[in-house]
Amino acid sequence: MRHFDLIAQAPGGVARLRELILTLAVQGKLVPQDPSDEPASELLKKIRAEKDRLIAEGKIKRDKPLAEITDEEKPFDLPTGWEWARIPEITHGLGQGEPTASFSYIDVAAIDNAKGRIALEVQVLEASDAPSRARKNVAQGTVIYSTVRPYLKNIAVVEYEYVPRAIASTAFAVMHPHTGVLSKYLLHYLRSEPFTEFVNSKAVGVAYPAINDANFFQGVIALPPAAEQSRIVTRVEELMQLCDALEASGQLEAQQHAQLLGTLLATLTQSETPEALADNWQRIATHFDVLLDRPEAVDALEQTILQLAVRGLLVPQDPTDEPASVLLQKIRTEKDHLIAQGKIKRDKLLPPITDEEKPFELPQGWEWAMVGHIAETNTGFAFKSSEYKSEGTLVFRVTNIRPDGSVDLSDSKFIDPISAESTYKGFKLQAGDVLLVMVGGSLGKIGVVDEKCLPAVLNQNMWKIVINKNVDRQFFVLCMRYINRYQLKVTSSTHGHLAQGEYLQKLVGLPPYVEQIRIVNRVNELSSLCADLRQRLAAGQAVQSHLADALVTG
Repeated sequence: MRHFDLIAQAPGGVARLRELILTLAVQGKLVPQDPSDEPASELLKKIRAEKDRLIAEGKIKRDKPLAEITDEEKPFDLPTGWEWARIPEITHGLGQGEPTASFSYIDVAAIDNAKGRIALEVQVLEASDAPSRARKNVAQGTVIYSTVRPYLKNIAVVEYEYVPRAIASTAFAVMHPHTGVLSKYLLHYLRSEPFTEFVNSKAVGVAYPAINDANFFQGVIALPPAAEQSRIVTRVEELMQLCDALEASGQLEAQQHAQLLGTLLATLTQSETPEALADNWQRIATHFDVLLDRPEAVDALEQTILQLAVRGLLVPQDPTDEPASVLLQKIRTEKDHLIAQGKIKRDKLLPPITDEEKPFELPQGWEWAMVGHIAETNTGFAFKSSEYKSEGTLVFRVTNIRPDGSVDLSDSKFIDPISAESTYKGFKLQAGDVLLVMVGGSLGKIGVVDEKCLPAVLNQNMWKIVINKNVDRQFFVLCMRYINRYQLKVTSSTHGHLAQGEYLQKLVGLPPYVEQIRIVNRVNELSSLCADLRQRLAAGQAVQSHLADALVTG
């Protein structure tokens, strides 16, 4: 028995999702930019040269001078390599006139406005039967836009060479793209929310609002490099197919859902500032009813939150915070003081951090540090099973850490308390100690010791991570989780061994201390919301299961 996902219950959910995909696409947030692409500024130069040639050959008319695009007309900031262009800068018309022979007539009724397509079979009329509106020439690749009741989005690409030749209604604005401008990209932009808002602002009339050609062709288009247009079109069509599947069945298969969710959550991690994140988050958040409809989706959201946290995007920076450079200097000074007193050994010299190692740009006030700059690792002891007692001091083993990091004492082993205080004193644990599994199938698992474990000593195959007091423990645990997932690529199926020297050289983006606290508080808030959502999903699944059982047994 198949049950509808939340999207099936959300009014207009799929339509809203389609709008979101187009909005992200035309803002350059759906596929990454490639600095090796020829920029759109060069494409515009080639288009101007092509336009001049076609004018000289008498194939198109010269456009009227176009006004310079003002900042007020630009609905969003462009990625590097993109340019703003008015519609006539990148397209041209194909002329118009009264038909003199039979023709294929494309009128508004021929448009599938949900998919942006023209019917394969359209009316074929004799010239003598031509309606007065059958005037505008089109060809394969032409984009047509109904300027009457534009909110219906009767917009499409002429995908075929019709026989006899096609003529469109004067209800359409006709745009034939110049070389280097993809018809499908132009179609997606014209259907997107930014352009729709422009058209609505210029349309006049109540019952049948319309925009005249003069105003329509003043519209601006965000133009990517030609190669990026192709990537955008491919990605949009992949995601629209997922929307089709969702619309048809009310749910997506796991792989399809993961693809859609991954694409949209990636727009969050591509944000460059907390302010940009807030904007992107708002777009995604309005579709959470569609996206977060299963536990795996909540897992993906939590991983996204983790990435945002360690990159400094979850909370705004405060220029009055003491910068992390001062914090690192304090740590170094304290270490040197303890070394001079003979209380600790001199730490091994860590190599300098190169630009190639840095995985992302840091916010103002942050600094790159290696794990070894701000923490130390102490290994456990290989206790023998012959030493185990039925009670006494707990031997904290790998099996005492659950996958979520909480402590599991259901299978506990103990040693004699006297031995723990003497022979094994160096392996004693305290509440709050952070532990990391360094070998085997649980590699990378992180645990935090709590009061109920004590007294306890550390077993083999784990490190106790001693974090400097100038670094918040919970923030450092977030960094450890990020290192495991994105630097070490640790998953639930990973086996192997983690070398101490390698781990100490892993990079951490270190914020000011007070910002660390703000980040932890924000992550805790969001994690609480995720936990609540998991409970709601589990409750929903339980209801569905009971209902299914009742139907089967009823």
